[in-house]
Amino acid sequence: MSELVAALKGALDYTRLYRRQTFVLKIGGETLGNPRAVRNLAMQVALLDSLSIRLVVVHGGGPQATRLSRELGVPVEIVAGRRVTTPAALEVAKMVFAGQLNVELLAALRRQGVRGVGLSGVDAGLITAERREKVTVRDDDGNERLVDFGEVGDVTAVDPTLIETLVARHYVPVVASLAATDDGRVLNVNADTIAERLAVALGAKKLIFLTSSPGLLRDARDPSSLVTFASPEDLEAMLASEAISAGMRPKVEACQRAVQGGVKRTHIIDGRAEDSLLVELFTGAGAGTMIVGHREAEDYREKEL
Repeated sequence: MSELVAALKGALDYTRLYRRQTFVLKIGGETLGNPRAVRNLAMQVALLDSLSIRLVVVHGGGPQATRLSRELGVPVEIVAGRRVTTPAALEVAKMVFAGQLNVELLAALRRQGVRGVGLSGVDAGLITAERREKVTVRDDDGNERLVDFGEVGDVTAVDPTLIETLVARHYVPVVASLAATDDGRVLNVNADTIAERLAVALGAKKLIFLTSSPGLLRDARDPSSLVTFASPEDLEAMLASEAISAGMRPKVEACQRAVQGGVKRTHIIDGRAEDSLLVELFTGAGAGTMIVGHREAEDYREKEL
């Protein structure tokens, strides 16, 4: 019992710091594909919600879209961690992202008493995008290729009015990774990018990626190579050395852009690990990788000395 009391006292400073602040949580498809992890995550979200933290959830669903595509005979192509979206693949994305996964996540939150509201970037002009032009990318084999990503969008504008209205009334928006052009053309948009752009637009205190990795690893094959703290310089060096795998690269780049856009701290943790979100937020040791901007990095290091 004394350990429990000590833990509650230790969390008091954090709860004071976080109250009425906005956190954006991005949940990966690997986490959503694990029913136990979803139940545990819903309980953690319920606890944060009870502490008057303003929460916005963004989710992807890559593994589920890949599985349904193969069941329907729709070809799957992923280059440098990003999905090539043909018109048929876009129909799959609509079914999986804004349909199955969004509803299942809302149901898990409802079981914990969380008032979730399902959305996509199409709702109320939340996310405006334009179709991506052909781009040259370095693929997983290290070769440069000119790629047409198809029905994929690059974000051009964010209107957070609807989100702000919902969180002010104690709802938790759950946003699927679809957006639309000004003339209503639906596009598939990377969920990491949507989470990052929303975090910046909302002035979020934290942007947290819940992934299938323990955090940012110097060697993707070695969990013991976890990077617990990283500055922009650290990330630039790792990206230049190609130490970051293709699937992790969009998340790291999103973290970089978020801190440059004013988000105080960003985190990459394993969403499948028991209570990883609470451990990351309420303990000094954390549960994964924390990425901050230049000024925050200096402040953090000074406190550690």
